[in-house]
Amino acid sequence: MSRPDAVAPRAVLIGIGSPYRRDDGIGPALAAAIQRAASPGVTVTDSDGEPSALLDAWSGVPLAVVVDAVLCAVPEPGRIHRTALDLAPGSAVSPAGAAAAGLGAGAAAASTHGLGVPDALRLAQALDRTPGRLVVFAVEAADLGFGSALSPAVAACLPDLIRVVLAELGTAAAGSGP
Repeated sequence: MSRPDAVAPRAVLIGIGSPYRRDDGIGPALAAAIQRAASPGVTVTDSDGEPSALLDAWSGVPLAVVVDAVLCAVPEPGRIHRTALDLAPGSAVSPAGAAAAGLGAGAAAASTHGLGVPDALRLAQALDRTPGRLVVFAVEAADLGFGSALSPAVAACLPDLIRVVLAELGTAAAGSGP
């Protein structure tokens, strides 16, 4: 899913996950909802989380917002974690900063994919292909089994997730000028 814009993108929203693995589909579900409401200058896409695809989507964009499901040691399905990193050109992201991009709120967690956002961030840093700012919204999953429906707890958080992601994208649009 992609939205061609007439202007250079000020922001990209990347919904990571598989809509056929229940709560892992939160990223694509959010991307589909935001696609209808995104302003010009915001590119909306979904991804399976493969690091090179993330680099292609966010490279050189002032703001990248990523939404993914996460597994936590002490789960609270539907809880949303937000982590933001400013990625000035040539700066090094610490291992703690890279890990935080996939975890949020200091929770002991892991992406639902073999390689996650922290791995893509380290690769982007090495290749000088980071966005200017990266904001990760990680949603705690309850069920990653086969199926297309989100669990009740994760489905219930979708309206709040849409609101906070639109606010994040709106801030980028308001601050970027013509």
